[in-house]
Amino acid sequence: MSEPYFITARALAERGRDEMPAQSVPSKALIYSSPATLSYNSPGANGFGVKRAGLVIPESVMLLVSPGCCGRNSTILSAEGGYSERMFYLQMDETDLVTGRHLEKIPQAVREIIEVPEKRPKVVLICITCVDALLGTDLERVCRKAEEYAGVRVVPSYMYALTREGTKPPMAAIRESVYSVVEKRKTDPHAVNLLGFFAPLDDECEIYKMFPAAGLTHIREMSRETSYEGCLRMGEANFNLLLNPEARSAAEDMMQRLGMPYIELTRSYDADVIARQYKLLGAAIGVEFSDGEYRAEAEAEADSFRRDYSGLKIALGQTVNANPFELAASLAHLGIVTERIFSNYSADDYLYIKQLASLSPDTRLYTGISPTMALYRPEGGADLTIGRDAAWYYPKAPNLPFCSDRQSFGYRGLVKLLRGMREELESGGQPV
Repeated sequence: MSEPYFITARALAERGRDEMPAQSVPSKALIYSSPATLSYNSPGANGFGVKRAGLVIPESVMLLVSPGCCGRNSTILSAEGGYSERMFYLQMDETDLVTGRHLEKIPQAVREIIEVPEKRPKVVLICITCVDALLGTDLERVCRKAEEYAGVRVVPSYMYALTREGTKPPMAAIRESVYSVVEKRKTDPHAVNLLGFFAPLDDECEIYKMFPAAGLTHIREMSRETSYEGCLRMGEANFNLLLNPEARSAAEDMMQRLGMPYIELTRSYDADVIARQYKLLGAAIGVEFSDGEYRAEAEAEADSFRRDYSGLKIALGQTVNANPFELAASLAHLGIVTERIFSNYSADDYLYIKQLASLSPDTRLYTGISPTMALYRPEGGADLTIGRDAAWYYPKAPNLPFCSDRQSFGYRGLVKLLRGMREELESGGQPV
């Protein structure tokens, strides 16, 4: 084979949802990590890995129970991420690996670490790794024992890289852990929780103005709370608004535990789709959202971009604040041609791939885990790349990373994207 494996959007759509190529299924082949993936392909890597994500709970600390290799990696990342003072380590030796002796040390370790910070933590997360997954450790039982012994709330969390392709991958599991601290309180009909992200939505997102105008005056996000008590007030919500499918299991858990229903909105960069979702959401909860101003702004920005850049050729990576397949389909409506997408895909992406196939059937889809990607050589040919990983494949093209911690959403997300693209194109900036 002289070039890396790819499949066009049309060919993949024709195969159907249940016939994904073996190259996209990790359990069916060797897994390759290209230089473009090295900053994000671990659950503990850049952005929000399991450890940083768990510490979104205010007034919390984490105890990582692991062999030295995982501990060293976590030490480096916690220092870079600014949360090293909230991380503690219980190192496992070879005897622990064989006997599970380390589990008896955890309650005492929890009692010791809550006395270290100047302000006593309200929550301790215990994070275990693949070693304990293989040992079959019952972490929930361990946490109950530690909670009773130390007199502090103890929450289980799992850094199981080997479950990345399972039904509950690490980043879905940690969301469930984070929201597990929320307890039922008297329902406030004017309160809503935004679930899904570990950082807040952009401050300019229209949700923060549209919702209060429609009577939803208390909008809560775990990442905006500064105290554990503030976190507990999320238990007053009338419903949860799910903004990221990776938090679906957490929303299901809250519905079962707290009787708190949820409504899911999909992040889209198509103004018509955004408008339709707000209309359906309003109908579901019995209100009407006044989104005319925000929709008009987004459509004006889209029309201007279409006039100036129709025929623009881009390449997309997967390190973006978007589903790259949905993003490609949305941009196709503006006359933007996505030549290549460098992203793993699964049956969950089929709806977007089918849409893309009707709009841009020749778009090439490369799955980064295929060993054939070792044959890929950086080249020219794109007017713009979106995503830091895409910048590696097209080093000479301007690049818009579009992967900040703060999340873009809704009409203002579309405006931010298009303005960022325009700025990079006009400046001819070099990839970051």
